[in-house]
Amino acid sequence: MLDGGASAASGLEKSLLDWYRRYQRPLPWRGEHDPYRILLAEVLLQQTRVAQAIPYYHRFLERFPTLEALGRAPLEEVLRVWQGCGYYTRARNLHRLARQTSALPPTYAGLRELPGLGPYTAAAVASIAFGEAVAAVDGNVRRVLSRLHAWEDPSPKRLQQSAQGLLEGALGYGSPGEWNQALMELGATVCTPRRPACSRCPLERFCRGKGQPERYPLPKSRRPKPIELTALILGGPMGVYLEPRSGGVLGGLWGVPMEEGPGGLERLLKRFGLEEARFVGRLRHDFTHRRLQVWVYQAPWARVEDPRRRPLSRLDQKILSLLDTA
Repeated sequence: MLDGGASAASGLEKSLLDWYRRYQRPLPWRGEHDPYRILLAEVLLQQTRVAQAIPYYHRFLERFPTLEALGRAPLEEVLRVWQGCGYYTRARNLHRLARQTSALPPTYAGLRELPGLGPYTAAAVASIAFGEAVAAVDGNVRRVLSRLHAWEDPSPKRLQQSAQGLLEGALGYGSPGEWNQALMELGATVCTPRRPACSRCPLERFCRGKGQPERYPLPKSRRPKPIELTALILGGPMGVYLEPRSGGVLGGLWGVPMEEGPGGLERLLKRFGLEEARFVGRLRHDFTHRRLQVWVYQAPWARVEDPRRRPLSRLDQKILSLLDTA
């Protein structure tokens, strides 16, 4: 509870909901009641900015308008529609979920049993689609609550307890889903990581961290691990040799042959019975925790196909684009 007791808390909750009803962004999933569409939006927004997520939201629903339609589709087609959005584990988990059930369970506990649904996503869907009073804590909510309470490094349990208390206090003013969305919207548009707009914040008078907001919470240092790769494009502009990817990051997609570490080109040439390949170029590609340096080579090859027929990662698209400039 914030200083001032129940009256201060109720003022906080009413202030935020009044602000949200007036200033919320007109996003395509706002006011949506279909649990599948809400789930899709939440999954997209886990690792994708709103502006980038919107066209993928429409594109995905155009091809897979229902959970049943998604479950009937082959994984390769699902990945092709998702192509370019990144973090393909999300698409694979959505597809696996759709194969497992044709209707989302209406409770947080039931949603948590489905593949790929962590605490945040399950809470968001349970509250927005089904009205369950469970708090959803994402990165935006973590930042808002940390500043509100002047917490430098709050534990997940502490954050969840605070969020749940505020949600329950807001039930007299709005629904659980509306409250969760209001708190997330505040973090996304006002209480931003850098240069937050404290003067426009509806919670400014309640906030203990407003004098130095960027102190809360303490930043998590994540230094990407550098990885060196060699890629071999077999073929040319009219078609290339592609092979299926494996692993948690790019599994289910297709791409050009690659090797990690020193001697990668030699291993690739030996694998395909080649003596040489010409250097095409070098590129950098960043994942969340990995920074890739990729040396790209090209050699002629007979068995090729149109890469547009396969779901490719953004990394492989960048590799193939070097052919246009070589």
